[in-house]
Parts: sequence; C-alpha cells; structure tokens
Amino acid sequence: MFRIDFNKLRFLCCDDNAHMRRILRTLLHSFGAREVYEAEEGATALEMYNHYAPDIIITDWAMPIFDGIELAQMIRQPDAYGNPYVPIIMLTGHSEKRRVTMARDAGVTEFLAKPISANGLYQRLLNVVLNPRPFIKTKTYFGPDRRRNTGGSYIGPERRNGGAAEVVPQPSLLDKARAPG
Repeated sequence: MFRIDFNKLRFLCCDDNAHMRRILRTLLHSFGAREVYEAEEGATALEMYNHYAPDIIITDWAMPIFDGIELAQMIRQPDAYGNPYVPIIMLTGHSEKRRVTMARDAGVTEFLAKPISANGLYQRLLNVVLNPRPFIKTKTYFGPDRRRNTGGSYIGPERRNGGAAEVVPQPSLLDKARAPG
C-alpha cells in the first residue's frame, strides 16, 4: 500500500462560495496538503493556473465571469500555456447524467456532487494520483480518456468510431507524492 504525501502537491481550488473554499482548504490540509491556492471565479483561476502550475485543480461548475466548464475547456487547449494534462475535479450540486456527460466532454477528469464528503474528495484525489487516465487527442476532443473501462471489448452504441485518435499516456503523480519510507 502506498502512502500519499499530499504536501508535495500543489492544489488550486476555484469556487465562488467562500465557505466552500474554506471547506476544501481544510480538507486538503487535513490530508497533508500545504500549497492550496484559491480563486473565486474562473478568470482568476486561469491566471493562478498559469502562475502556480498546480498539480490538481478542484473547481465548482457555476461561477461568475466564466464557469468551471469554460475553465476546463481553456486548460485543455493542447497548445495553451501551462499543463493541459492537469487533473481537474469538478464539483457541482447538479449531478444529472447530461451534466456529468457535459463535464466529461469538456475534459474534466473526475466529478464530485455536492454536498461533498471528506471520503468522496479523498477518493477522487487518490484516483487522479494513482490512476491517471491516458489523454485522447482527436479532431474534436482533447482530454482524459472518457471511458472508465479501456479494455477495448466494448461494442455498444457509444463505441468510438470516428477518425484516428492519438493516445497520450500520463505519468502518475505518485512519484511526486510518494511518502518516503
């Protein structure tokens, strides 16, 4: 079993609700994180993303100026400044299937419905650290592989049948976050 040393990772939390940012900061600190940056809307978060180069972004969906979906889309531009591969965890009080699909299609790595729990957040963080998804680049999409099961045996109606897709394996954040010992 690996012990994750979250104090070696940088986090960016973006939520227009100061109380929610405080909850996220408190939880991340309780997990051992030291560098937690906060933004109250998407434009500031994008500036902070470019300046601080966070390892993981946690963002709310609904915010002023531009929302979490727009933030994810801007970060996922393959030619944009910064790391377009950074894991993005989307928080929202609206978890209908169409919203989950919309977030997934915008390049969100993980989805977490509010109200959040410490365990729910911790599990999403473990997932992005221990099991990074490969990135897919096609004419119309750049982001984490939208399929959870990548075995290739799926033959259902939503099977990818478009053009060629470039698959970019992602290194694990585990090497950076592994605790000594």
